[in-house]
Amino acid sequence: MALDILGPLPVTTKGNRYVLVLMDYFTKWPEAIPIPDQEASTVAEELVRAWISRYGVPMILHSDQGTNFNSALFTELCKLLGILKTRTTALHPESDGMVERFNRTILNHLSLFVSKNQTDWDTHLPLFLLAYRSADHEATGCTPASSFFGRRLRLPCDIPFDDRVMPPRRTLNNEARRKAYMRLQRAN
Repeated sequence: MALDILGPLPVTTKGNRYVLVLMDYFTKWPEAIPIPDQEASTVAEELVRAWISRYGVPMILHSDQGTNFNSALFTELCKLLGILKTRTTALHPESDGMVERFNRTILNHLSLFVSKNQTDWDTHLPLFLLAYRSADHEATGCTPASSFFGRRLRLPCDIPFDDRVMPPRRTLNNEARRKAYMRLQRAN
């Protein structure tokens, strides 16, 4: 799993200035968590709250050479949880292209929707993430959601706007699983 800090951005009304970006290499499932600072304690706390508490402990964390990711606190957290911590080559953060591209995607999206004074960018992240997780990823040909959960996410646009109530579809996305299996076979 890749992690990075995006920012500094304009301070929001909630006091956030940075985005902790987490992304799974295989499924491309992203998390983007607004944070007030990039201190190691903040990053470690949000990693546990936003990723580990929901999805479990990753086997590997890959980051740039930031002091927050290489601090004694973060190193100890990784050691306690049995996480192998790797990092990009010094002075070459672009060596983790996946997360850097995602950072640009976040910035492009925010530039379209934030208010003029740019103090509300953190309120736009949840729906941006929904859209990103629901769109086909160029590298995988599947949505991050179908790769991560084995099914498509039900979106607001999927809700019928008539008097009939339609039950949600209960089919598994076997096509996404088949594609992922074929990619794994080719990789081996």
